[in-house]
Amino acid sequence: QVQLVESGGGSVQAGGSLSISCAASGATWIIKSMAWFRQAPGKEREGLAGIYFGGGRTFYADSVKGRFTISQDNAKNTMYLQMNSLKPEDTPMYYCAADPRNGVGWTAPREADFRYWGQGAQVTVAS
Repeated sequence: QVQLVESGGGSVQAGGSLSISCAASGATWIIKSMAWFRQAPGKEREGLAGIYFGGGRTFYADSVKGRFTISQDNAKNTMYLQMNSLKPEDTPMYYCAADPRNGVGWTAPREADFRYWGQGAQVTVAS
């Protein structure tokens, strides 16, 4: 089993920056793909960015491309999401996810493709 814990959410003014982290524990050696999602109340979970170990690829949704950066520190078993130029619509809960599959052929992260999930971190962007 893999456990994921997000940290680093908070409040920021529009145009500001935040970084959130996702620490993995347990059977971390099985993780071959990781991703960030977000979900606003009453809306579907949106895949934002993914790291797919198959081919060493990263993917960004159009809504965050150029503003958000996904990265990982293998030594710390931690994934990060650096969020710049934040907008009020970037506000909802952010979730990290991981899966044992290497993501070959994957593009946008899909909720159904990820087995392990964190509990979420709240990000609030004030206008």
